[in-house]
Amino acid sequence: MKSNVGAIDRLIRIIFGMILAIAGIIFDSWWGLIGIIPLATGLLKFCPLYVPFKLSTTEKDS
Repeated sequence: MKSNVGAIDRLIRIIFGMILAIAGIIFDSWWGLIGIIPLATGLLKFCPLYVPFKLSTTEKDS
């Protein structure tokens, strides 16, 4: 599994995932579980939706 999530993308995913998860806990809603997806993709540095589109936000080697 090759990394395809760059540093800035990763940071945004982790922060957004945490906000969704915390909001789900505060408002006692199952919607907070959606926060697991961006949180996991940020922590694993891999997004399966990027693969079919051949996208990557990692820095290219020169």
